[in-house]
Amino acid sequence: MTKLLFYNGIILSEHGEINDGYLTVSDGIIERIGKGTPPPLDGGYRKVDLNHHILSPGFIDTHTHGAGGADFMDGTLEAFLMACRMHLKHGTTSIMPTSMSCFDDELFQLFDCFEQAKPIRENMPHLLGLHLEGPYFSPEQAGAQPAECMTVPFPHHFDKIIDRSGGNIRRWSSAPEVPGVIELGDTLIKLGILPSIAHSDADYDVVRKAFDAGYRHLTHFYSGMSTIHRKNGYRILGVVESGYLLDDMHIEIICDGIHLPPELLELIFKLKDHDHITLVTDSMRAAGMPEGPTVLGSLKYNFQCVAEDGVAKMPDRSCFAGSTATADRMIRVLVKQLHMPLWDAVKFMTQNPAKLYHIFDWTGSLSVGKNADLLVFDSDINIEQVYVSGVRMGQDS
Repeated sequence: MTKLLFYNGIILSEHGEINDGYLTVSDGIIERIGKGTPPPLDGGYRKVDLNHHILSPGFIDTHTHGAGGADFMDGTLEAFLMACRMHLKHGTTSIMPTSMSCFDDELFQLFDCFEQAKPIRENMPHLLGLHLEGPYFSPEQAGAQPAECMTVPFPHHFDKIIDRSGGNIRRWSSAPEVPGVIELGDTLIKLGILPSIAHSDADYDVVRKAFDAGYRHLTHFYSGMSTIHRKNGYRILGVVESGYLLDDMHIEIICDGIHLPPELLELIFKLKDHDHITLVTDSMRAAGMPEGPTVLGSLKYNFQCVAEDGVAKMPDRSCFAGSTATADRMIRVLVKQLHMPLWDAVKFMTQNPAKLYHIFDWTGSLSVGKNADLLVFDSDINIEQVYVSGVRMGQDS
């Protein structure tokens, strides 16, 4: 395998920025990191002059429905690869394809596509597993999830899904007020699946019970979840407030600057411990594509929408229909709009998700002994080079 020497750039190492730094890779693994002139090396290293640009760990996106004109629910290997490769082009080197509430036959097609994609390495990110978003949701917070596909978690149903998944489920998002969902959490934890709260109309007491039962994560914070409201004059806290009150509750945010405007992002980063925040695209098929008419959902079950102004909208423009973000754009929002230091911004899409999903031993930071999942980008976070396990990915993927 090619040996690499990156030099003359800013290295976003695990513990901070290294100006005028260098990094070497051998057999797909980070070999050494330092500052200044690299030490004498044996022959065979291909030199990569960073030209004062940035060398970063690859981004980790743990909630995405598609990109590049394809949705993971389309049910074909071609669409599955197309979506992965568009995200790869924008810096995602590890990905968790995400379902939506659907009928079982469509979900099982996703399982089959994932299995077919697993052995494919050419121009592909690491496939971390699947994120199931639904079908155990509250119709009151359905959002873009089809209410006709929502149900309750009868054991015969979720057991069938788990068995059919081939062990590929990494996370399952549900609404804890739906009967049986809190109990489902115990099964998921035993299987190493992260239980998460989403599309929920629960109040604080229910969220607290779910938290105590192992639900330590909120899916797309603020979107599709209850907030403070009044009942008989009394103020009742919702899922949003629970995310702030419960210190060990992890939250993920769609950091496109639109789903959550910059002022709200500032509030989140001010109030929530930074080690418990991750960024996700939650993107649909229009991500990475020219704006215009598109559809949300699979080719079989979908509805019309339009991508414009950096987001997908319903045709009447009454509400958003989905995210069109890619990972690089979210880092750009934090750095350019919130004026966050680059190293801090990148951490939310590298170290934090890697720790949450217990993969930090091999990816998620630039550290000796870890996979060489690397990005080269400029000060505007324009992705120039992408490496997965030390192999440079194609630029037209």
